[in-house]
Amino acid sequence: MFHNIKLKDGKAAYIQIYKYIKEIIENGMLPQGSKLPSTREMSSMINVSRNTIMKVYELLEDNGLVYTEKGKGTFVCKININVNSDWNIEWLDNINNYAKTAEELDIMKHEQLYKKGMISFKSIAPDESLFDVEELKRAFLNRITLEGEKILNYGYAKGYKYLIEFLMNYMKEKGVNTKGKSILITNGFTEGFDILLSSLTSKEDKILCENPTHNTAIKLMKLHRLDIVGIRINEDGIDLEDLKEKLKSNQVKLAYIIPSYHNPTGMVMSFQKREQLYNTLKKYKVPIIEDGFNEELQHLGAHMAPIAAISGEENSVVYIGSLSKILFPGMRIGWIFGDEKLIDTLESVKRSRNIHTSFLDQAILYEYMKSGSFEKYVKKVRNIYREKYELAKRLCEEYIPHKYILGDGGLYLFIKLMNINSRELLNRCVKRGVIFTPGDIFYTDGGGDDSLRLGFSRLTLEDIEKGIKIIGEEASLDNKVQSTQKR
Repeated sequence: MFHNIKLKDGKAAYIQIYKYIKEIIENGMLPQGSKLPSTREMSSMINVSRNTIMKVYELLEDNGLVYTEKGKGTFVCKININVNSDWNIEWLDNINNYAKTAEELDIMKHEQLYKKGMISFKSIAPDESLFDVEELKRAFLNRITLEGEKILNYGYAKGYKYLIEFLMNYMKEKGVNTKGKSILITNGFTEGFDILLSSLTSKEDKILCENPTHNTAIKLMKLHRLDIVGIRINEDGIDLEDLKEKLKSNQVKLAYIIPSYHNPTGMVMSFQKREQLYNTLKKYKVPIIEDGFNEELQHLGAHMAPIAAISGEENSVVYIGSLSKILFPGMRIGWIFGDEKLIDTLESVKRSRNIHTSFLDQAILYEYMKSGSFEKYVKKVRNIYREKYELAKRLCEEYIPHKYILGDGGLYLFIKLMNINSRELLNRCVKRGVIFTPGDIFYTDGGGDDSLRLGFSRLTLEDIEKGIKIIGEEASLDNKVQSTQKR
């Protein structure tokens, strides 16, 4: 900080230096006990004579700002720092509508929170005890050895070249035609969806989605002040007749669809229904944002091609990919796959928000994926999650009063309760150390107060059984009360 002293002509140098040091001491920038540079060092830094600095230190000491210990140096005294206290801004009065809406929709602030010792069915994150840490370490060492210090420098907004090339081939293996397409690396699904909405929609545009759907997607659509058109989901999945009716009566700008392990229902859309959905939206010329959520976990039958594969050489589908619900969510890596001209524009939008991106984590993921470790990991966790899924579904069917239970695998189940308010049920379960996600946060129209999502991915088999039995006991109390009232 002493290098910043700029001396002006016409004023005594020692006075200017004294005032500068006095100010930074009084402002607290040099705390009590800080040692000042020696007179020789200070004179060299400021390019003045040593006698000038000696005069400055004497003046500082005369005014009680420093003290000198023989043989040790000059130190800052304890002083009463002038703290400004008469100007306070009411920041909440300055918050705009965007920030107010974000706070209102922030479920971390407004929903029941997990407390240590609870059995939590809230999380749908992967079980970190299954992570292949040793292979990840090996991937890091291999990549840092190959690329050295340059991998630690700024990265381009579009993403790490080798990971992009790998993911392009990865999409091709899913059956997707990559001709005329490109990829933009993102910080997970949320950034990717937000970039797309920022680039493709305007206030009050109509956007179509399943109802219920991903609560983070609902939040982003509301933040962009879009008019959300929800398409009913029933026991057979998305209602295509409802879709057709909504398309007839609305001028829809975009459709947001989760065909695999739909959040929150856990349903996997059949290939036939994917084709019907695609052709219906094509008829009305509504572009599709496909959320490839949890696609890699398909453990009931063969791989199901994404909607992006159905589009062939057409460019009407934009695919958002992410591995965060199965592999290393802390790395925050996702991607947008779509028409190369669109991706070029989205790259600029991303760069306007985050001029550079981390290449280190992308490079580690690339090394891990190309080594074949990912395939081994997925094979292992599919079996473990399948066991948890089968147990959870059986227990829910047995103990929880329900109209129906949805979920084709993955990491969670969605339960339509038997005329039971899920929030009232949650409040009672929390008192017994069990927590889950009430279903109403996933609905676009305020519905779902008789539904809930149960995430089981991070729980042991013992806790799954114990937790579901507690939920069942509390839910059965509601049913008994209702039966008594009817009599």
